[in-house]
Amino acid sequence: MEIFIKVLQLLMSLSLLVAIHEFGHFIAARIFGIRVEKFYIFFNPYFSLFKFKRGDTEYGLGWVPLGGYVKIAGMIDESLDTEQMKQPVKPDEFRAKPAWQRFFVMIAGVVMNLILAFVIYCGISYAWGSTYLANEDVKWGYVFNDTAHDMGFEDGDKIISIDGKTIDNANEILNLLVLADSDRTVLIERNGIERELVIPYDKLLDMRNSESFKGLYAPRIPMLVGEVQSETAAAAGLREGDRIAGVAGEQAVEIEKIYDLIQSHKGETVPLDIERGGEMLQIEVPINDEGKIGFVIAPLPLRTQHYTFLQSIPAGAKLTGKVISNYWQQLKMIVQPKTEMYKNLGGFIAIGNIFPSHWDWQQFWFTTAFLSIILAIMNIIPIPGLDGGHSLFTLWEMITGRKPSDRFLEIAQYIGLILILILLVYANGNDIYRFFIK
Repeated sequence: MEIFIKVLQLLMSLSLLVAIHEFGHFIAARIFGIRVEKFYIFFNPYFSLFKFKRGDTEYGLGWVPLGGYVKIAGMIDESLDTEQMKQPVKPDEFRAKPAWQRFFVMIAGVVMNLILAFVIYCGISYAWGSTYLANEDVKWGYVFNDTAHDMGFEDGDKIISIDGKTIDNANEILNLLVLADSDRTVLIERNGIERELVIPYDKLLDMRNSESFKGLYAPRIPMLVGEVQSETAAAAGLREGDRIAGVAGEQAVEIEKIYDLIQSHKGETVPLDIERGGEMLQIEVPINDEGKIGFVIAPLPLRTQHYTFLQSIPAGAKLTGKVISNYWQQLKMIVQPKTEMYKNLGGFIAIGNIFPSHWDWQQFWFTTAFLSIILAIMNIIPIPGLDGGHSLFTLWEMITGRKPSDRFLEIAQYIGLILILILLVYANGNDIYRFFIK
């Protein structure tokens, strides 16, 4: 059932993204009076699941869910319809239009994907707001894995800023370290004293290559008292909001250690060290035979920034820009062999695993917006066969006044399709290796 939910979300998301992308090309072509012969969601070799024709355009749904396409008259595209190009030029064909119009037709799909991501992020901001763990609410610092310890972090350190950027959202820390392209200077607070850690780029690179950024840090979670359910605990003076800092004279911060101490005194009445309102006090509390005091553990507080409709627009724009910047940084690292990030490339299995195994509309839209940005950026890469390749040739024509020959464009299209096929095989091969072998 979990796999079915993931696959369903993937197909829904890809269908929307492809439809919007191809609609961008379609509507731009129609604006400039260019004939569009086909508009397909998914590819349709040999047959279509369904199709119909309206005007000059055949609309349809293919059976291979690897994308989609529009076939624009008079254009050398993935259909490789060279016979059409041998015919006399007609006024409603792509090749008959000036270069600037052809350029806009080519980039329209990318533009539509960016607009879609922006609209989705605006909608998320308005509907759900932004919920996050504020860095300043991590009052007891963080705990770190061995890789972070090797970088110089110690359990309990509070992270104030990285390269001068003050940390507001605790999740920002990982991105700033993982996406580093040089040394990072981290300002921390340790035992009430501020100090700087300079983390060499080589260590950050090793962290990425070994994927030890997973579990790099986590909030140091204390045992905070939520609702007090036991009458004896309440009578002893335990209150909601208290932090248990010690049991029977033994001090600790982490919830796991406090829990173990409580378990070691089953059936006893012991003194608890309590922090309340910044002051320390001690109370005698009974622990039952099951090792429980009788209260609900309170989680670390999460903050939610809510937005009005008008406020959601700049919030959506900011989030769109942030995601574009982060993904572009990742893409630059992938093409640098020493980062070895190319080994993490994934295909449809990896994309499907981004979606949660249960239905969550907020996460679905977050993921769809992210994939829309990926689709836009990947398509604008200047590889023949992609929008970026077509746009580059058209831009060259606009600058030089010389149009590449149809034969050159045909060969470039073949080369581009081969490169794309190799990339697809490699990415999906990585998926198969990780899923079935590794």
